[in-house]
Amino acid sequence: MVWDILFLLVGFVLLIKGADFFVDGSSSIAKHIGIPGFVIGLTVVAMGTSAPEAAVSITAGIEGSNALAISNVIGSNMFNLMVVAGICAVIKPYKIEKVMLRRDFPVNIVANVLLLVLMIVGSSLGLIDGLALLLLFVGYLIWVLVMAFRNRDSADDGEDIKKMSPVLSVIAIIGGLAAVIFGGQLVVDNATSIAQTMGLSETFIGLTIVAIGTSLPELVTSIVAARKGESGLALGNVVGSNIFNLLLILGLSSAISPIVVNFDAVINTIILIAVTLSVYVACLFKEGMGRIVGGVCVSGYVVYTAYLLMNAAA
Repeated sequence: MVWDILFLLVGFVLLIKGADFFVDGSSSIAKHIGIPGFVIGLTVVAMGTSAPEAAVSITAGIEGSNALAISNVIGSNMFNLMVVAGICAVIKPYKIEKVMLRRDFPVNIVANVLLLVLMIVGSSLGLIDGLALLLLFVGYLIWVLVMAFRNRDSADDGEDIKKMSPVLSVIAIIGGLAAVIFGGQLVVDNATSIAQTMGLSETFIGLTIVAIGTSLPELVTSIVAARKGESGLALGNVVGSNIFNLLLILGLSSAISPIVVNFDAVINTIILIAVTLSVYVACLFKEGMGRIVGGVCVSGYVVYTAYLLMNAAA
């Protein structure tokens, strides 16, 4: 089991660093082509930060580890919303952009509800379900890009994008993608092995260890932003990442290989919807997130983890 834990950690490192290289290479190529920086941020960078979750969920779905494929996404979204956004609010309370309250948060809620309906109706996520999620994702992405282009004059296009030579950019893309795929394989195989050795379910491992590991890029990025006094970026990063996880990653995973849904996945999705709605209402009321709400979110995640541990031990 020691080797399983070691290879699991190696897998997480490959996922995180691979995603970094992939984002740098893709962003550099996009910059060479002449794509505006804000478009790169809304597409390439956003997808890159969700690459670890994508690698794990798609690999798990293909290998038949259905519980791990779904629980990784649900657990990552729960961790992002309660811990990442919560810790940043505790460090420095922040206001929320109105466009996020009007567009991104509602889309996140709709995506959660749609996922729950698809789970209940079919007891599995198949090709049609995956296409429905992907269609909503494409619609959301087009909406975001159209609004971004309309407001591009007032947007800051001075994105800090590392520009490399075309050859190095391609090497970074290929190497980063290879690291993400191999890292995803290591995480799935060794997380499953640890679960079997300890007598724990794939759902528990996916909701906790794997979810936290694949959410480390969001956590690190958001905490650094908060310490620089830019805490407002944290919630934007969280909500955007959660939408990508729900629509793009689960959409691709279920379209590639059908995912059987168990009762635990339905319950945890309902909990995620309740948490998302609660945070949304709190943010609407205050037009931001303060230290009290942030503290409640982090404390709530501790309670949620305790609930998972009790269920795992039962």
